[in-house]
Amino acid sequence: MIIEWGHFALVLAFLLALCQTVFPLWGAARNRPAWMAVAVPAAWGQLLFLALSYGVLTYAFVSHDFSVLYVAQNSNSTLPLIYRLTGVWGGHEGSILLWVLILSGWTVAVAASARQLPTAYAARVIGVMGAISVGFLAFILFTSNPFVRQFPVPVDGQDLNPLLQDPGMVIHPPMLYMGYVGFSVAFALAVAALLGGRLDATWARWSRPWTTAAWMFLTVGIALGSHWAYYELGWGGWWFWDPVENASFMPWLTGTALIHSLAVTEKRDGFKAWSVLLALTTFSLSLLGTFLVRSGVLTSVHAFATDPGRGLFILVYLTLVVGGSLMLYAWRAPRVRSLITFAPLSRESLLLANNVLLVVAAAAVLLGTLYPLAVDALGLGKLSVGPPYFNTVFVPLMLPLIVLMGLGPLVAWRQGRGGELARVALRIGLPALGLALLCLVVFGLGWRRYLLAVSLWLAFWTLGFSLYGIGQRLGRRGFSPRAWAQLPRGFYGMHLAHAGIALFMIGAGVVSALEAERVVRLAPGESTELAGYAFRLESVYSVTGPNYTAEEALIVVSRAGREVARLTPQKRLYTVRRQAMTQTAFDAGMTRDLFAALGDPLPGGAWSVRVHYKPMVRWIWMGTALMALGGILAITDRRYRLATARVRSTPMQGAVGA
Repeated sequence: MIIEWGHFALVLAFLLALCQTVFPLWGAARNRPAWMAVAVPAAWGQLLFLALSYGVLTYAFVSHDFSVLYVAQNSNSTLPLIYRLTGVWGGHEGSILLWVLILSGWTVAVAASARQLPTAYAARVIGVMGAISVGFLAFILFTSNPFVRQFPVPVDGQDLNPLLQDPGMVIHPPMLYMGYVGFSVAFALAVAALLGGRLDATWARWSRPWTTAAWMFLTVGIALGSHWAYYELGWGGWWFWDPVENASFMPWLTGTALIHSLAVTEKRDGFKAWSVLLALTTFSLSLLGTFLVRSGVLTSVHAFATDPGRGLFILVYLTLVVGGSLMLYAWRAPRVRSLITFAPLSRESLLLANNVLLVVAAAAVLLGTLYPLAVDALGLGKLSVGPPYFNTVFVPLMLPLIVLMGLGPLVAWRQGRGGELARVALRIGLPALGLALLCLVVFGLGWRRYLLAVSLWLAFWTLGFSLYGIGQRLGRRGFSPRAWAQLPRGFYGMHLAHAGIALFMIGAGVVSALEAERVVRLAPGESTELAGYAFRLESVYSVTGPNYTAEEALIVVSRAGREVARLTPQKRLYTVRRQAMTQTAFDAGMTRDLFAALGDPLPGGAWSVRVHYKPMVRWIWMGTALMALGGILAITDRRYRLATARVRSTPMQGAVGA
């Protein structure tokens, strides 16, 4: 009966989500405090029952309960414990359950802080998040129930998808979902403010840390997914513009725009309608990503659900959420327009240009992702939109964005000083250009790798402006340790995130220009040269894992006669699914990765071997780590805690009675 209790807990969570939606929203509309008071306990109750349901499903995986259809489809008695735990979200039903569990966690986090908000506004926020939960819980109960029994009970399960049997998948999906679902807070705050009739700076102060937290989690999730694809799929790339990669990247782009737009709303009470629209768009793109992955309309290594009926449910739900929120926005937008003025050269202008570029980039990615699906749906044939399109459209949009990113923090609000900014730009831009060209000379590339030169120049430009901005602020206070400590964490977070983007550009530019790969036929004792390294295949031998057999190669890498690495790539055969997988091996370093993948056996005892030289590829993920760290610093800024504490004493206009 334990499994049935898990299902019953889901039903109770659904009923509580209905209560969390109806009573607070109706109570706020009718100004009934008793009804609004239902919001917080309903949110806690929903989390409790969802955690119980998730725990029961986890128990079914750990205990090999193959009477549960979902467990039988995604587990096996030989599956290691860690992958039985992660197998809970390894398929469609469990991943949606994880999605709504994380949503309930975000809701409780908001509810725990709700006493700092006006009562009616807090009730609306929690009610909107409850409405989102209602949709996903209905989706689980009516189309994707993970507790369905099967009879007769099979002797063993079908095993977890071998692609997901990797340490990276232990943390990647939860981080990605934390980002996806986290933007529901910004969405709920925006919808609640629209229902209240007006927005002001207090709404922006409250929204910024929640938005930054979601952005930080999504950044980590995307980076982990990129690293997983890099070493797990065997092709050695870190980004392929896969449709499901794009599905997570689009809300990241608009979420970045939202963070910057909220800064103007908080500081200058401007961009209010734009900030609300970005909040609605970002969460809508998160839901779109869910639709793309879960509907089965895509063929991708990341997508493992192929039921069109489920896709129809998500599509209808997406239409209701996006359409309803946009209709509300159209109704309320005239009442939330900003009336501020600012000069063409001002921080507001640069942030607006920043937002426009980010939104256009997201639209370009959206077009390239959905257009092939539309062509296919209309019966016009198959169309593939790949890296050439995205690189051609996306990269030129990012170049001016990076330039503005360096300039923006130094320009004053309302009216900047053009002459002073030009002098600073020359003092930073010319040395940055010289350093970029010097790097090209050191790399021995001559003067033809223009894209790498531009990438390096923009990276040094960004780093130079960040250092200049910090030095300028410290110069007013002195460079003592006390002066360093007095600067806001949000200020350090901003520059750390910008520095992370600079490191990312260095890594992406260098590896794109200088990487080398070779696919060769090697027999034991033979070697091949690549980028000054000798890869020697010493031997190939059989190994056995808990649920697979494999042929493992020992490849010794040397340079100038000195051994620098030993790589042991594998060609695995997972015994239950009879699925072959390539397990790569790499030697990681700050300046290069040496990467090897074992292919198919060839006549004469030889093997197909793919070897890669990846210079500075680690800087890509170092950059994303700095971006995430910058987000953490911004979230913990004391100014946000003080600002949110003042929200109750400064009620939002129109927060009650709309």
